[in-house]
Amino acid sequence: MASVPSEQRAPLAQPKSVKIVVSGGFGVGKTTFVSAVSEIKPLRTEAAMTSASVNVDDASWLPDKTTTTVAMDFGRITFDDTLRLYLFGTPGQERFGFMWDELVRGSLGAVVLVDTRRLDHCYSSIDYYEARDIPFVIAVNQFDDAPQHHRDDVRYALNVAADIPMLRCDARDRESVKDVLVALLETVLLVVQRRREERSSHQPSVVLAGGS
Repeated sequence: MASVPSEQRAPLAQPKSVKIVVSGGFGVGKTTFVSAVSEIKPLRTEAAMTSASVNVDDASWLPDKTTTTVAMDFGRITFDDTLRLYLFGTPGQERFGFMWDELVRGSLGAVVLVDTRRLDHCYSSIDYYEARDIPFVIAVNQFDDAPQHHRDDVRYALNVAADIPMLRCDARDRESVKDVLVALLETVLLVVQRRREERSSHQPSVVLAGGS
């Protein structure tokens, strides 16, 4: 059987590119999360921690941490021939919060990383996505010395709805990070379907002239 000339072959479809945001408090593991799964060398905008962070960033749980993300982390993962994710890690400090709107603009959804030793550090991230109706999942990063709370207890402490997925993860492990991203994609699909159904249910019915 003769082969089809290359100029007559159908071009390969390009993967659909979507934007995912990874958020959470200071030192929760966002840079590690993005780096663990990125198929390219991740872009990092880290700077050395200086005296400016004293009494601002709580580093008591991270005595060896010497740098901090001041703009964003960036990585990429291709799931298959149809889907490519671009990951944007947000800065964890509130004083860099003015950058969030630009980083989140156009995103499909978000991952909120949580450290059970410092649950209050992720409240602002959760509030941000809830206020903007952006789909998100909670990923409880399993630090070696962190207490192992039941997920229901963590959910209660964070005051997030029952339909928000919550997973345990190891931000250092590629497969664990991929599981979180798959859960987020599934959540986004469910949200899109629900919104489509809600719009359809609010469509006014059309009454044909002369009908009973």
